[in-house]
Amino acid sequence: MEKWYLMTIVVLIGLTVRWTVSLNSYSGAGKPPMFGDYEAQRHWQEITYNLPIKQWYFNSSDNNLQYWGLDYPPLTAYHSLLCAYVAKLINPDWIALHTSRGYESQAHKLFMRTTVLIADLLIYIPAVVLYCCCLKEISTKKKIANALCILLYPGLILIDYGHFQYNSVSLGFALWGVLGVSCDWDLLGSLAFCLAINYKQMELYHSLPFFCFLLGKCFKKDLKGKGFVLLIKLVCTVVASFILCWLPFFTERDQTLQVLRRLFPVDRGLFEDKVANIWCSFSVFLKIKDILPHHIQIIISFCFTFLSLLPACIKLILQPSPKGFKFTLVSCALSFFLFSFQVHEKSILLVSLPVCLVLNEIPFMSTWFLLLSTFSMLPLLLKDELLMPSVVTMMAFFIVCASSFSIFEKTSEEELRLKSFSIAVRKYLPCFTFLPRIIQYLFLISVITMVLLTLMTITLDPPQKLPDLFSVLVCFVSCLNFLFFLVYFNIIIMWDSKNGRNQKKVN
Repeated sequence: MEKWYLMTIVVLIGLTVRWTVSLNSYSGAGKPPMFGDYEAQRHWQEITYNLPIKQWYFNSSDNNLQYWGLDYPPLTAYHSLLCAYVAKLINPDWIALHTSRGYESQAHKLFMRTTVLIADLLIYIPAVVLYCCCLKEISTKKKIANALCILLYPGLILIDYGHFQYNSVSLGFALWGVLGVSCDWDLLGSLAFCLAINYKQMELYHSLPFFCFLLGKCFKKDLKGKGFVLLIKLVCTVVASFILCWLPFFTERDQTLQVLRRLFPVDRGLFEDKVANIWCSFSVFLKIKDILPHHIQIIISFCFTFLSLLPACIKLILQPSPKGFKFTLVSCALSFFLFSFQVHEKSILLVSLPVCLVLNEIPFMSTWFLLLSTFSMLPLLLKDELLMPSVVTMMAFFIVCASSFSIFEKTSEEELRLKSFSIAVRKYLPCFTFLPRIIQYLFLISVITMVLLTLMTITLDPPQKLPDLFSVLVCFVSCLNFLFFLVYFNIIIMWDSKNGRNQKKVN
């Protein structure tokens, strides 16, 4: 009983922080003609309510796709329609066709913020609480602390409640999917993950670990017996869920193709804005977008992405386990973020979710990564005037993690999950005992760099010839850190021979 009382307090703290951040500015406030993501979400409510389904994804006089055209899967559109019905009851002007463009008022801001909070309460927060409660081999106190840290992760709060999006919906469905397949509720887990993909196509970052984990389970149960039955059930579940979500768009071939074109706009180029991945960071030295043809860029990004995630996926198929599944989610999502085509800075949230799930296993490295992921979005957060909420939420998150998990005491080889790797290296290099010390120094350098770059960005004016200097430096430094983490997580995966045993199980 005490556990649920404390969990309720944790949830209330999470909600209070979210609502406090939501009182600040939002993306594009008072900045015509495009405004920002806040207007995009409002505009989708306008379009889905006033136009028939067949016109949602097509360009027309009533639906100018250049002005925040709908570019997410059907489930996002249905969610927008549901919000629009509520908005219509409160104030029809909020979603009036054409005349509501750029609508701004305190009442509407309150309504939009409330829709995010309700989505969080219904989908994401219950999944976090249940996940933490189901963790085995840790005390109730640690479960409470784990839930508090996850709910205080600043990146998701700042983007959903400051910048303004509904990432908690797709991430919440994905987390329900993780819970399902980890607890052997494979069909329910598959259904939840299909809902995640059908809400935001970027959930494809997590698709290969789900596929490999479930395929590994089928192999383990024998594909000639129970494994084959499970495989058929999984296929039917996935196909049925996609058919139900896409049914209105399957009536005509052109409808389906147009939705797909909107979901995967390859014509936009290798990257947009300032994103901390390989292609954007190293374009400072080599202008890949200008040198290589468009189709070659797609091929190269695909090859780099596929090759970087292949070892972890093969290992997961051969040795399926909940622990290996979570670490592979991190590795694959990070590979997609670093190397794939048309990545946005907010996509780092797709890596942060599985990192939150291993927070209790590697608290030092997880805390470091989650701080870094928020810092990598600094140019976007400053653009939305979210400097103060960013600093406060990051400091609060760091203090809670440091005090709850004593992260600076969790830096031994064993607690960093590097003991097997170090033992393997010491067979050839006996003096290899300094890895934990190196990681501590790297953490210190990383934090100092983040602080200095933040101070420079907000206090100094960049040279006239290099107006994006500080934004590029933030992206470049973050990218180097992410590359280090990609190597680190792959080492954990490849050198962990006990995935099937000795793990903190999810029941």
